[in-house]
Amino acid sequence: MQADRDSLFRRLHELRSEHRDLDTVIARLSEAGTDALQLQRLKKRKLKLKDEIAWLEGRLVPDIIA
Repeated sequence: MQADRDSLFRRLHELRSEHRDLDTVIARLSEAGTDALQLQRLKKRKLKLKDEIAWLEGRLVPDIIA
């Protein structure tokens, strides 16, 4: 059970890191005025990562009823 949790935390860290990296790449490419299609694909990937991060956070944080 703890190994699964550790694995999820590790994956969450990887996704957050990739999401931050995409922020940097998108900003640089936007400034350079590169291919709009490439920017659109990177932005879609970033949104997909955001969804995966939210899903993992939901799995890791227990629902506490106050």
